[in-house]
Amino acid sequence: MIHTGICHGTLGELIQGPVPRNGTIHIGVVSLPLRRYSRVRFVHGLQDNAASGLADKARCRRAIELYLAKHSLELPEGCWTCDSELPSGKGMASSTADIVATIRCLDSIFRQQTSLESLTAILRLIERSDSVFLDRYALYLSGRQEVVHAFDHEPRFEACYVDEGDTVDTETMGLALLHHYQARLQPYLRNLDQALSAFAASDAQGIARCATTSAALSQEVNPKHCFEALVHEQQGFRADGIVVAHTGTMAGYLFTRKLHPTEMGELSSFFDGLGHSCAFAQTGF
Repeated sequence: MIHTGICHGTLGELIQGPVPRNGTIHIGVVSLPLRRYSRVRFVHGLQDNAASGLADKARCRRAIELYLAKHSLELPEGCWTCDSELPSGKGMASSTADIVATIRCLDSIFRQQTSLESLTAILRLIERSDSVFLDRYALYLSGRQEVVHAFDHEPRFEACYVDEGDTVDTETMGLALLHHYQARLQPYLRNLDQALSAFAASDAQGIARCATTSAALSQEVNPKHCFEALVHEQQGFRADGIVVAHTGTMAGYLFTRKLHPTEMGELSSFFDGLGHSCAFAQTGF
């Protein structure tokens, strides 16, 4: 028998910035879900209880340990494998998606249904995470693994984006982000208020504008080389916003309309001129 757990990733964040809670500043995100996935499988009966199929997935192995300890369970004999469409270190929530997919696979094995509270408790012991386990947009505290506000509006965006290369260690950026937030607190809070209002009004274009502001603010702590070119050409491409992986290497345009193949060709040529091959994707739930 084969059990599989699946979790989507993100194309960075629409918003990342400070969220005050009880007198303390926390890192808050509104992730942009992307239809690319991590898959974790368990095959019964194969001689591999040591989880060698997860040899390079230490956080998945840790999630298995925590899950089994919480429920006082033992794994049956079997073999783990993991494959992902989400490259690591790019700001696509690959690590969190791997962990959530692992927990969902364990739920399938043991016929359990892990609650949101239990899932976030496991994540809290492993890493600062994204909200990829949710089925809607939310303002989420990535360090506390806490949903501050879930949104009813579910905008879908067409995205054209590039990976600027290299990788970013999300965990090590936490302290730098918090220092940056203290220095730029008011612009961030104004943008957060505008984003909350845009979600409340089901204003996808307003949300895209807030994503652009958030991307611009993040230039001061994790700059994207192509950002100025994106800003310069945004109006010409009639893009509604700019999206970035605030602690990653991804950057691109957001559109609230369907792109025509001619436009896609023009965008591809533009990014080729910047030295990057672009990708197109539909985002949202």
